[in-house]
Amino acid sequence: MTLSLYVDTDRWRDHQRALLAEFPGLVPVAKGNGYGLGNLRLAREAELLGTGLLAVGTATEAAEVLAAGYPGEVLVLTPYRVGEPAVALPGPDAPARVLRTVAGLEALRALAGARVVVECMTSMRRHGIARADLAHCTQAGAGRVEGFALHLPLDRPDRSSPIAEVAGWVAAITAAGLPARTVYLSHLSAAGAAELASHHPETVFRSRIGTRLWLGDVAALEARATVLDVTAVRRGERYGYRQHKAPSEGHLLVVSGGTAHGIGMEAPKYLHGLLPRVKGIARAGLATVNRTLSPYQWDGRQLWFAEPPHMQVSILFLPGGAKPPAVGDELAVTVRHTTTHFDRVLDRQV
Repeated sequence: MTLSLYVDTDRWRDHQRALLAEFPGLVPVAKGNGYGLGNLRLAREAELLGTGLLAVGTATEAAEVLAAGYPGEVLVLTPYRVGEPAVALPGPDAPARVLRTVAGLEALRALAGARVVVECMTSMRRHGIARADLAHCTQAGAGRVEGFALHLPLDRPDRSSPIAEVAGWVAAITAAGLPARTVYLSHLSAAGAAELASHHPETVFRSRIGTRLWLGDVAALEARATVLDVTAVRRGERYGYRQHKAPSEGHLLVVSGGTAHGIGMEAPKYLHGLLPRVKGIARAGLATVNRTLSPYQWDGRQLWFAEPPHMQVSILFLPGGAKPPAVGDELAVTVRHTTTHFDRVLDRQV
């Protein structure tokens, strides 16, 4: 009962090194489910890249990668909130290797003696310090601010310039009497970062990258599910928890992967344009008559769910006329890596 992720290791690492060359000073990001590969695996890969700094989502994740032996510094991306439960870090030198993000003066004051990166309120409008409060950073945390962070939006329908937005913040930081020695960026192109570096040689711009670093070469990663059982059915025969009728002659395939793995759990999507909206309406219409395409494929065909996924397995319907797989065969499965928990991750050189 195995949902597997196969990694073409050489190709995967070639992509990482190419991206590192494209983004000098790149900071790898490992958070959540580790983009399907696990944070500890990504921490080892970051060590091989030699970046010296790894960004994680939470203080708990920082403690985990440090406990597993990651030797570099760790930047916690989620801003510190005053009064949040303290997380014990492993080893006496660990606190000195952790940089905490703050998004306001109160948090900056509360982290006495800690190394901090100040998140700025960009056009994302998610969290961050206001420009008017920059001048008070010195009084709130003298000697502790080691950099500033700018998290930028992915889309800009107003055609505003991300480069101009970053440059504006660098100017504001400098005008407040603060050293803009290091600025961490999210979602800015390599060309944009290079242009900023040419205009601000006194500032080191470091891009924090997760998805594009680990999942940027989709051909290097292959998800596959094990066939656990194959049962022939005739048209009209009932099956499953809800005793639906088989729509035609065919086979029921029980395969690894269920809701516990993230199969069938879909995050909301932001739709652009008419065609994606039409497709979304069509999928919703089919779902009302209990017809839902699965992410599983066999012999080049995308299969339908026979019923909603179970916790650890899914049941698929393979229409008659197609040769069914055998128990133990593997089916290709298209998944969203950031929401999928694999039973195993296997390296293979091709």
